[in-house]
Amino acid sequence: EPGSGKEVAARYLHSLSARKDWPFVELNLAAVPVASMPVRLFGSETGGEIAPGVFEQAGGGTLFLDQIGDLSLESQARLLNVLEERRFLRVGGTTPVAFDVRILAASNRDLPKLIQEGRFREDLYYRLNVVPLAIPALREHREDVPELVSFYVDWMVERERLPYRRFSTGALNLLRNHTWPGNIRELKNLVQRLLILSQDEEITEAEAAAALGAAPPPEAVGEATPS
Repeated sequence: EPGSGKEVAARYLHSLSARKDWPFVELNLAAVPVASMPVRLFGSETGGEIAPGVFEQAGGGTLFLDQIGDLSLESQARLLNVLEERRFLRVGGTTPVAFDVRILAASNRDLPKLIQEGRFREDLYYRLNVVPLAIPALREHREDVPELVSFYVDWMVERERLPYRRFSTGALNLLRNHTWPGNIRELKNLVQRLLILSQDEEITEAEAAAALGAAPPPEAVGEATPS
């Protein structure tokens, strides 16, 4: 699902691999216009000048192709051919370029369903689907919420220079029971918002509920102003 941490998982796999000392390159295929896709993937040659694409940029390392389900059928066919031949032509080039990269591909779409609908090539799917990994939605591992909150608090304090604030037990329990439709991305944004808006050292259950857009639970009323 969107926001569940596909890129984090990909970077983690790269960091544990024999290719960890070589580049990790990510390309969100959904964000690339169809006309620009060949150049972004394979680079170009114009007047003797070479502009490398992501396959060359990731040489020796890992290439993470995110949102593979959004790739056009034409680009799917070209990608399949490149993966089978282990070489490609830059746009405008005439000399095949060999490559050595690990391909990680991810999607938040149902690829088998897209295959049935004729919108994703079955042969490309099986070429990519060697070791499938499912990244669970946050609601499926909500026991990790307190640790994730702690991580992002420290991250925001160090990277964004936000003031440190601790989350009360009630606030953490509330967040642990949230369904998190936006997954970890939603949690990260929530932590950032609470660190910015809260005025006290402790973030209460009422504040967390308000940030989630829910009414504060009855037992949380008055919690922000201790006697």
